[in-house]
Amino acid sequence: MANFKSVYPYTQETIAEYEAHTKAQIDGLLTKGHATYRQLGQIPLQQRCDWMLKAAALLKEQVNEHATIITREMGKTLKEAKAEVLKCAASAEYYAQNVAGMLQPKPLPSDAGNSYVIYQPKGIILAIMPWNFPYWQVFRFAIPNLLAGNAGLLKHASNVSGCALAIEQLFLEAGFPEGAFQAVLVNSKDLEPIIADDRVQGVTLTGSTPAGMSVAQLAGKYIKKSVLELGGSDPFVVLKDADLDAAAAVAVKARMQNAGQSCIAAKRWIVESDIAEAFTSKVTGILQKMRQGDPFAEQTDIGPMARPDLAESLAGQMQQTMQQGAALLSGGQYEGCNFAPTLLTNVQPHMTAFEEETFGPLATLITAKNEQEAIQLANHPTFGLGAALWTRDIEKATRLATQIESGNVYINDMVHSDARLPFGGIKQSGYGRELAAEGTHEFLNIKTVYVK
Repeated sequence: MANFKSVYPYTQETIAEYEAHTKAQIDGLLTKGHATYRQLGQIPLQQRCDWMLKAAALLKEQVNEHATIITREMGKTLKEAKAEVLKCAASAEYYAQNVAGMLQPKPLPSDAGNSYVIYQPKGIILAIMPWNFPYWQVFRFAIPNLLAGNAGLLKHASNVSGCALAIEQLFLEAGFPEGAFQAVLVNSKDLEPIIADDRVQGVTLTGSTPAGMSVAQLAGKYIKKSVLELGGSDPFVVLKDADLDAAAAVAVKARMQNAGQSCIAAKRWIVESDIAEAFTSKVTGILQKMRQGDPFAEQTDIGPMARPDLAESLAGQMQQTMQQGAALLSGGQYEGCNFAPTLLTNVQPHMTAFEEETFGPLATLITAKNEQEAIQLANHPTFGLGAALWTRDIEKATRLATQIESGNVYINDMVHSDARLPFGGIKQSGYGRELAAEGTHEFLNIKTVYVK
């Protein structure tokens, strides 16, 4: 009997089944990965960059094939899936062109005749990745680590095993040696022996806060470096001097893209009271024009959620919040995985949809008396991943950005990840950074060399 199933969310059709790897097969993957890691460090960096550029070219050439795998397995619209694949390609090109500078030895002043740090790979890095961006989450880990000389071992979400295997094959086709990047098909409950293995030198997870707590405990138990990108309840703060048309359009996109299934989605719209009515009218008009349906259809704006249980869970959060006093202004209907774009108003800090992460197409509107209260509401006691701040006064925005408790603040734009910028959260949204030089260095040995 197969351990993992891939199910097309829109129709609930089973499209593939996969067997979990046995203990012997896992040991084989670790043996191969460790041997390849030893080889990668001896291969010139330019060769690794050439392989990564080939991977980027293949992603662009095969964009339709890879996007189709994504849409079939987790339900996002085909146009969103294509954009995801092309983002991976662009990031691979960026790193291939810039990683040499990130890995360059760095001289440091000391009482020595010469002192500097060098950046060296450490071994196999285990990546535990989610289904919501099944290519991008993987590539933003894999690209810098493979270029730096680490080997990658991917434990993907069980419902996107096809994506995991397709990515493994792509890196092989690009020229990376066998063992450089491997997918391991294993249940989460069986990860401890892998994390404990001496050949694994770090673990990175993108997922829920409870999953992060579990992995952090194991990483600490076995003294392994870990990076966690966890849940969020990102605020989207709109001050009264903002461009309301632009803010409303981006607010809807930032909440509803990927059917709202994003850690950095704009989950809480916090709006100054002077403009609340006008903003509400604008976003409601946009929401009601969104077309939901077949994710392969060009006219579809929003596809299904990834699984029926996720839609049920979101509906429960919505209903609890309404029982606590919030009002349903738009949407609220769902059937199977198809959940209509929904807006709740009159949401207060004690309510479920304010306090918890809502992973789906459910937006909440919170009114603030002034900008000071808006910032207080933005600073969620639990999460601190990203935040958006809208105002025409850039000097004020940069001042307020320092008061927002999050790993990222985007002024007059939606929060998004970019290979050129470090990305990550604080509080229960995680720790460590991905992307840019900061993310590249996370799983390297930053070695000090002192020459007397």
